[in-house]
Amino acid sequence: MTQPPPELPLLWQRPPFQTLFTTLQSLRLQPPIWHLKATHAEILDQQQAQVDAAAAAKDVLAFLSSAIKSPLSWLASDDERDQIWEEASRRLSERCGRNAMGEITRQWPFPNFTLSIREPPLTGDALGLKTWTSSYILAQLLPSIASSPPLAHLFAAPTPPKILELGAGTGLLGLAAACLFPGASVVLTDLPLIVPNLAHNVSLNRATVEARGGGGTVDAAALTWGGAVDARFTTGERYQLVIVADPLYDDDHPGLLAGAIDAQLGLDGEARVLVMVPQRDETTRGLHAAFRAAMAGQEAAMACVQESMVAGEDSWGDAGDDAGSDGFWWGVFRRALREEGSRRG
Repeated sequence: MTQPPPELPLLWQRPPFQTLFTTLQSLRLQPPIWHLKATHAEILDQQQAQVDAAAAAKDVLAFLSSAIKSPLSWLASDDERDQIWEEASRRLSERCGRNAMGEITRQWPFPNFTLSIREPPLTGDALGLKTWTSSYILAQLLPSIASSPPLAHLFAAPTPPKILELGAGTGLLGLAAACLFPGASVVLTDLPLIVPNLAHNVSLNRATVEARGGGGTVDAAALTWGGAVDARFTTGERYQLVIVADPLYDDDHPGLLAGAIDAQLGLDGEARVLVMVPQRDETTRGLHAAFRAAMAGQEAAMACVQESMVAGEDSWGDAGDDAGSDGFWWGVFRRALREEGSRRG
């Protein structure tokens, strides 16, 4: 059931520090998590929560603004006043959308573990600093996709596969893979600018990965599609599985991504690629089509051998986000059989 909004203290009554602080903590907003298996009752409850929140928003905003403006002269110290002003400012920024917020750490639940993912303030080139809907959706689908024929052989082998995530962003998908596939070696990659936060999240969740057992490893590294490549990616040692979620934002991305996959994916017929692309609009659908063509156009051509769509909205419900999507396409690719045959010959 939806919890009623807290009773807001009246500043003219000079409430004590702990009352103000506790109230401000209770007003914290966390972006909603989109679950694949949400029940009808849960959806209705979320809708009612949104109605209740809208009704309470005016009073809450007035309270937060008053707390920020008030000198809070009755509080015992400057430290207490600073804490109240800081918390009130944070609660106000949370109500202005994700782009107005500072650093946050979100908790992402899975059936047998939870991942903690830090997102820095979204400033400048922030695409890789936000956790996108598709990464969580694909992470939840990993067990079922991995058990289907195009991927099942990788996890039935005596040695767990080496997995590479391209465009990992905050790392949710790759970290989930490391937890869901005990013993696998997982490397999460993105642009050099993104890697410090990515490495932080790997460190933050390393104990969770290790607790899953199997002796697997998880690491973060810089890998720029179409650019200079770190020596670790030029040794000739390739990956059995490449995973990618929501990778296409520019006309150059389909070709660059296909080239990066071709350079890192195993050359035999056993290696696989798992990709998810939200179908936001005509532009995204065009990039998706261009990516499939680029995959087929590689020297060792790659063909889609399994695909499906998942319904959902491409938004966490953050104010200012572009909500809505025609769903999330995912596909599994492998090197085409004719290329595999020619290489064997």
